[in-house]
Amino acid sequence: MRYHIDTIPVWDALKLDSECPLCALRRQIERGEVDRFLGGSVMEPETRVRVNAKGFCQRHHVLLYAQQNRLGHALMTHTHLRETRQAADKILEAAELGAQGRDASFMKRAMGRGGQDALTAAADALDALTGTCILCDSIAANMNRYAYTLLHLFTHDSAFREAFENSKGVCLKDASLLLRMAAETLRGREQAEFAAALHRVCSGGLRRVEDELEWFTLKFDYRNANKPWNNSRDALDRAITKLRSWCLGAEPDGKK
Repeated sequence: MRYHIDTIPVWDALKLDSECPLCALRRQIERGEVDRFLGGSVMEPETRVRVNAKGFCQRHHVLLYAQQNRLGHALMTHTHLRETRQAADKILEAAELGAQGRDASFMKRAMGRGGQDALTAAADALDALTGTCILCDSIAANMNRYAYTLLHLFTHDSAFREAFENSKGVCLKDASLLLRMAAETLRGREQAEFAAALHRVCSGGLRRVEDELEWFTLKFDYRNANKPWNNSRDALDRAITKLRSWCLGAEPDGKK
């Protein structure tokens, strides 16, 4: 697959000196996509067709709801609900018929012989129906582009490589993203050099945050009450970022 190179945002994110520059980029994309879906695109036929088919995950419904554009949110949800209801009704009907040992018509093959197989197949179908998110898909596509750009800069720009190797690293989720992209797009020597650099920065970052989080917990001991916090006041937030990517605390890109 060919990826577009977009170097400026990646450089800017690395200069933030945050726990994960890719988390900063993901958050920027997410905010922009939430605004876009509640803007003019809500009435674009192509966008509505895609929203109707995939809908939004729980997190992104929360973010859309927080924008206070109830009408735009309701319009998208209404047509998605209508399509989902029709699909869900067929799945649930097939589960009922399959459990009774009767012909499940259009889903007979997927439902298996009936009984437990039919119920499990229906549950899988409902999971698939409710497990999609058009906003997540858009974010993932953009993050692949930024991961590719980061690897391109690492292998072609000595200044970026030095900056990356002296950074705080990335979260484990984005370490996975980068390794998968490296496997897809880099050659043998390039893969080895990047994997070594990623190991150093990520392991160093994890050890640093672990120490800071430990000191955060020790500060609750009365014997340490008068000792300095050092860099531990937000250690819990940053530890969670390292473990699961950014989800709480200060915005990773410095926005308020």
